[in-house]
Amino acid sequence: MPPTGPDQIAVSDSARWFAEEAQPHGPALKDYVRRAFPTLRDVDDVVQESYLRLWRRRAEEPIRSARAFLFSVAQRIALDVLRRRRRSPVDSIASLETLPVADETPVAPERLGEEEKIALLVAAIDALPGRCREVVVLRKLHLLSQRETAARLGISEKGVENQLARGLERCRVWLRRHGAEHLFRHDA
Repeated sequence: MPPTGPDQIAVSDSARWFAEEAQPHGPALKDYVRRAFPTLRDVDDVVQESYLRLWRRRAEEPIRSARAFLFSVAQRIALDVLRRRRRSPVDSIASLETLPVADETPVAPERLGEEEKIALLVAAIDALPGRCREVVVLRKLHLLSQRETAARLGISEKGVENQLARGLERCRVWLRRHGAEHLFRHDA
């Protein structure tokens, strides 16, 4: 007969909560990470790490919205992965047999360009002051409305508008200083 003590009941409640509140968001979370970070190779790892962090946090304190927590954590994990990749352009190689000798497809330079663009955008966003960065990330990466962003951050919609304008301008200045503004022009 399986144990039915308080610990077993707590585990089954947590497992039920996870199955009902967290797991249903898995497909949408994967889609979001793929769309928001197209050069990220390990989308499944990001999703699994997000689930793990959700599980750990829920063990410590209640979570109001599993979906919001998962998407926020996945975004931070993906940005961290891209930052690490930017700092260390050399990937670890498990076997020399997996190392491609030469890639002659025309897609390789285009992909490298996209990865560089993403790394530049991440660096520009990282350089923003805290509140400005939060607003830019929520509005431009999470695609939240001005009202949703204001509610989440506890500021006015006008504050969101001002912070977004400042953040985008600071990103433009940062990109200009680094000689990369032309990469993000819509007319190019």
